[in-house]
Amino acid sequence: MIYSRHEHNPVEISRDCKATLIPSGDPIVLQAGVTVTVTQALGGSITVQTDLGQLARISGDDAIDLGLGDMLEPAADADTADNTPFDVDQVIERLKTVFDPEIPVNVVDLGLIYGCEAIDLPDGTHRVEIKMSMTAPGCGMGDVLRDDAHQRVAEMPGVSEVDVELVWDPPWDLSRLSDAARLELGMV
Repeated sequence: MIYSRHEHNPVEISRDCKATLIPSGDPIVLQAGVTVTVTQALGGSITVQTDLGQLARISGDDAIDLGLGDMLEPAADADTADNTPFDVDQVIERLKTVFDPEIPVNVVDLGLIYGCEAIDLPDGTHRVEIKMSMTAPGCGMGDVLRDDAHQRVAEMPGVSEVDVELVWDPPWDLSRLSDAARLELGMV
């Protein structure tokens, strides 16, 4: 069963679990026996609210170890189904599997991807260079989302190098949201 990103599911943590506080990005340990509420299960991670009202992100691997793997969306398929030649559109589709842990919208529809370029390498593989921003300078989750983007693209066939650079110019604003993001956020 895949849980809707809007359901709030209380879960007792069965063992100590590393997590990342949102929005600071600080590491914490959720103690065994504590009850948390699942607020979002998108992009291979789970966002929970602690009994103190804090939001924390649990990695997919830890979610599986805690018995919460059924809440995760299926992993993005690393293979191209029809063996089409590699192109940047495939990278953009893969980046749509990276979600903001607070907002149920992916980084592409949030308008956080400022640039994406694939460079052919002599061995026939590609170097992918991504310019990515955050909704606010100093966002503590910037490194986490950058690492998620890097990992998802590095898993793609034909990609041998990935560089994800956080950029701040121009500053992100609401005009960068896609129509899908506006609809999801009730801004239409």
